[in-house]
Amino acid sequence: MARASARKAVLVLTGVEDSTVDPVIHHLTERGVPVVRLDPGDFPSEMTVEAEFDSVRWTGTVQDAFRGIDLKSVRSVYYRRPSQFTLVDGMSGPEARWSYREARMGLGGVLLSLDCLWINRPSLMSAAEYKPVQLATAAKAGLRVPRTIITNVPEHAAAWAAGVSGAVVYKPLGGALHVEEGRTKIVYTTPVDALGELRDPALALTAHCFQQWVDKHHEVRVVIVGEAMFAVAIHAESQAAHVDWRSDYAAHRYEVCEIPDDVRVGLRRCMDAFGLVFGAVDFVVSPDGSWSFLEVNPNGEWGWLAHHCDLPVARTIAALLERGET
Repeated sequence: MARASARKAVLVLTGVEDSTVDPVIHHLTERGVPVVRLDPGDFPSEMTVEAEFDSVRWTGTVQDAFRGIDLKSVRSVYYRRPSQFTLVDGMSGPEARWSYREARMGLGGVLLSLDCLWINRPSLMSAAEYKPVQLATAAKAGLRVPRTIITNVPEHAAAWAAGVSGAVVYKPLGGALHVEEGRTKIVYTTPVDALGELRDPALALTAHCFQQWVDKHHEVRVVIVGEAMFAVAIHAESQAAHVDWRSDYAAHRYEVCEIPDDVRVGLRRCMDAFGLVFGAVDFVVSPDGSWSFLEVNPNGEWGWLAHHCDLPVARTIAALLERGET
């Protein structure tokens, strides 16, 4: 590695409570790679940006009360889970919306101009988070995808379910977390018990995703880092976990497993189509051994699986960030 590259730092963008990045930072530090961890959410109340375009690129610094980084010294960016921008108290609603937008376009734009490896670029993650796009991309890549509809027409939902062989489940489109009256709730995959539920007029209020239930022996999460793939079988030992393993972590049994060659090829095509460097991909494995794609999370969790199965995920991410290229 060239001497100039050796002086460059890895920029980690995430919130203070994100412990998943800690082992990655540990491995980078062991390798002698400088690391700067910042949370863009500290801007503008506790973070400053001083950036200048010199007719070629953006130069300058971004720093908080404890650390900072020279924009020219960034070799790669690990974008995890930064918090929301922190605006000063006392702003009116219009002032706060204006300030938030300017912060996102200003600081966010300067950071996004960094021409280096990102794990992953936020714009690519945003595009890949749409589940309808995920399913279409996975199918085009050669992966098996369950029958699915998205609708806000109750009669359509009921008619579709009546024509599906076997059970039907409801899945939220925008993630499982839901905040209601200041309390965070989790919406898991939910079986549809009767066709009458699908005729509920409330379905017309927004889009709903319904999917054919796939006979399940176990599930698999595949963690992809560059060219590396780590697969862990998740065996659910409770009924709740059998429907949605996120609902009962205490009922899991884990084991490292092999990825069939055709699934591996399909995953590579899928990641290339999205332009992602990292992804956590979930599959159902049926009793006959077939793998059915459920979703890809461009910023999915992997720490607990690496811990239980002694997988070198953190070391692999650190090595990729050190190289600064895929």
